[in-house]
Amino acid sequence: MPTTQKPHQRRRRRSAEERASRRSDVNATSLSSYLLFVQVLWVHLLCGWAFGSELTFELPDNAKQCFYEDITVGTKCTLEFQVVTGGHYDVDCRLEDADGTVLYKEMKKQYDSFTFTAAKNGTYKFCFSNEFSTFTHKTVYFDFQVGEDPPLFPNENRVTALTQMESACVSIHEALKSVIDYQTHFRLREGQGRSRAEDLNTRVAFWSIGEAFILLVVSISQVVLLRSFFSDRKTTTTRVGS
Repeated sequence: MPTTQKPHQRRRRRSAEERASRRSDVNATSLSSYLLFVQVLWVHLLCGWAFGSELTFELPDNAKQCFYEDITVGTKCTLEFQVVTGGHYDVDCRLEDADGTVLYKEMKKQYDSFTFTAAKNGTYKFCFSNEFSTFTHKTVYFDFQVGEDPPLFPNENRVTALTQMESACVSIHEALKSVIDYQTHFRLREGQGRSRAEDLNTRVAFWSIGEAFILLVVSISQVVLLRSFFSDRKTTTTRVGS
């Protein structure tokens, strides 16, 4: 004899099936979002590792430091540098292509940016020189970007529109790039300002010590001079013979 389910049992079973379906949809969405986040993070790591060279280094006085980068023809590159500490905050910069042709040359620059497109395959060289300085060493920051960032998604340049999730990820990616640039420039400004403040503090300290020493010498001299005015002088008597 077949069993018949009551209406409330059928409703309970249907609601349980709907909850299970919603739970599976949520899990699938969470997994998709997680995989998308991992993909974005991996692209950021690859971009920072393969498409840019960023370094802050010490450049001693009467010294020259060169760096080399392999570039293919048609690649767009950008060289940006800034002197963080030292002397008048200036340095000589020179950029050469694979054949030794000078693409960029500036003398005693505090900061600058230069963009070019590689016309030849080979190893490009850029050098920073502090040979004109005799006593002060410099701290130099440079960022050498080679090529454009790869698309965030393999099919980002497709004709059809991106999904809402993909558009949000692209916007977040561009915003994070801007945040990184702003943070870098603010760190450089903070380092340069701190260096100037420490240098000014050292000068003020030495000047204060010198003034205190001069004031002490002048005070002692005045005391000695005033005591000489009020000291008793010995009188000598001369006896006149008859």
